[in-house]
Amino acid sequence: MVFSKLFFIYFFLPLCLFAYALAKGTKAKNIVLIIFSLIFYAWGEPVYVFLMLLSAFVNYIAGIVIDKHKDTKIDTLATALAVIYDFAMLGIFKYSGFIVENINALCSHINSLSYVNIPVPDIKLPIGISFYTFQTVSYIIDCHWETVKVQKKFSKFLLYLTLFPQLIAGPIVRYSTIEKEIDSRKIYLTDISYGLNRVVLGLSKKVLLSNQLSIIADNFLKNIDDASVVGAWFGAIAYSLQVYFDFSGYSDIAIGLGRVFGFHFDENFRHPFICKDITEFWQRWHISLSTFFRDYLLYVPIFGKRRKYGGLFLVWLCTGIWHGANWNFILWGIYYGIFVFLEMLIGKKRMKKIPVVIRHIYNKIVIVIGFGIFYFEDLNKLGTFFKTAFGFGNNGILGLQDKITFMNNIFLIIVSVICCFPIIEGIKKISDKSAFTRHTASLVTTFVSAVLLLLTSVMLVDATTNPFLYFRF
Repeated sequence: MVFSKLFFIYFFLPLCLFAYALAKGTKAKNIVLIIFSLIFYAWGEPVYVFLMLLSAFVNYIAGIVIDKHKDTKIDTLATALAVIYDFAMLGIFKYSGFIVENINALCSHINSLSYVNIPVPDIKLPIGISFYTFQTVSYIIDCHWETVKVQKKFSKFLLYLTLFPQLIAGPIVRYSTIEKEIDSRKIYLTDISYGLNRVVLGLSKKVLLSNQLSIIADNFLKNIDDASVVGAWFGAIAYSLQVYFDFSGYSDIAIGLGRVFGFHFDENFRHPFICKDITEFWQRWHISLSTFFRDYLLYVPIFGKRRKYGGLFLVWLCTGIWHGANWNFILWGIYYGIFVFLEMLIGKKRMKKIPVVIRHIYNKIVIVIGFGIFYFEDLNKLGTFFKTAFGFGNNGILGLQDKITFMNNIFLIIVSVICCFPIIEGIKKISDKSAFTRHTASLVTTFVSAVLLLLTSVMLVDATTNPFLYFRF
């Protein structure tokens, strides 16, 4: 089921909220959420809901074993087996086809193995498996490290794993974040107001901005062979904004829905395009993923020792692999790893001495090129993109189509760029100065949310399919 569908907005969600409001006590409310979360997931993939339930059961049992045998070999074994199981399931469903294809390609170039042709498995990727796998892994490791208490009730662990606001595309919610709220939570009118406004904001980002930007991006990037230099850059910039509003929009909806149900999820985006360097960009972009790798992978011993730069490149290699089973994602991860590595070598103090304008220009170019790499799963098309973007194509610097597309979408582009800045936070700081301005801001926010919801609903009437980009990751 997709958040940006009228069925979800006007039927599923109101029905869930109604049932949740009728439920008395945290236990009953948890049951309501579990039921609706399983329906939400099974709506599109009824078979794979059993895979998720199996994952929940395996990791729940592993947690119990870890708790009963703390600081013993059984504790370590249970941790290792659970993590291996989690990554094995992710590997089978997400990467098996990619691995077999590359084995076949490698063998075809080796004379003695040219006869090898392993059938490529055609396995459909379960939606959200990358996200809920990382949640189970973080839970198991935290149990092993004793940074969280093991959950001894399966229903509560199942709620943590299946909670539908963040189930499909994050943010990656750690057990420690909502551990106490699973057992007891209070919901105030301010939570409901904030949550619903945040949901509308997320829907607006997706429907009013991201979906429209995707038309521009595809117009240039899908026809990269015919694009000019400006067209290649314009398409990549549009795609950068598209991905941001798509993914941050989903996170806004997830965080907003979580707040309505009494859960406080961590922020996943903090206006990443206002960053001054690439390191800061990744401190603001997909925060739940970057902090996961930082906490669980960065300090993994390599060849017996903790290696600063080795750990760094391992993190970025895995970041690329996590995003998809294709070489462009691996290149994308390594690409960012190189720039973070270079910034580490330069050092924070010396980076700050570089004029801010130059730092902004540098990182925006790096980011836009990075999204170009992210877009093209066909490496030949990626090569064409690079040639075109840097003036080695055959279609000139600026074409008539570039001018027409820009002028036809100038309002969308201006609004998209403005929305990359922390405008809401700035308004909130001003409104917090007095009770009068707070009240006025609340009324204005409600009015704006109502207008945005109306516009979003109108746009969705004729929409056939409207999936979020990160569903396929």
